[in-house]
Amino acid sequence: MALAVGFDLDMTLVDSADGIADSLTHVFADHGVAVRRDDVLATIGLPLDMVFPMWLPDESYEQLLDEYRAHYAQYGIPRTTVLPGARDAIDAVHEAGGRVIVVSAKKKDFVDRVIEVVELPVDVTYGYLFAEHKGRALAEEHVSVYVGDHEGDIRAARAADALACVVTTGPMTRDELEAHNPDVILRDLTEFRPWLTRWLAGH
Repeated sequence: MALAVGFDLDMTLVDSADGIADSLTHVFADHGVAVRRDDVLATIGLPLDMVFPMWLPDESYEQLLDEYRAHYAQYGIPRTTVLPGARDAIDAVHEAGGRVIVVSAKKKDFVDRVIEVVELPVDVTYGYLFAEHKGRALAEEHVSVYVGDHEGDIRAARAADALACVVTTGPMTRDELEAHNPDVILRDLTEFRPWLTRWLAGH
């Protein structure tokens, strides 16, 4: 079976924090709720149906989602930037004859727009999946390593019987990630190519 490596998107391959946080705080403010930016940033990577109820539990989720998506599509996506090492990590997989599969909690058309904006040469994208639900897509693509930045990504890898690799570029600290027993912890994706080289040599 050819090598297939999965990556989470937000805060793993790309820095989307400012765009997401601005769009969320915009929605909260429109509903009369002031939320600390640091508190919003700590939720990045979670599905929005888990985020909105934290501050607006009585509002319609679908309405809040529509408001968020309208703002994020116009203002958030263009602010997305590539995280250090992301391009090289993708290149490393391709040079090893593998495919790059992006599986994100973000809806798929937004995943595709972000990938287009930052010009990352990935092979397949999936959206609107979190934690164990990501595992189905990873298993379908025969992914052997899944790289993320959140404990939900570790659960995703476990669900697909894949190696759980995490980077510390997201909202969770190294200690918080270690508490969920990932197989590999990298500072960021600049460390991915040498790790992949060693891992492939061991196979």
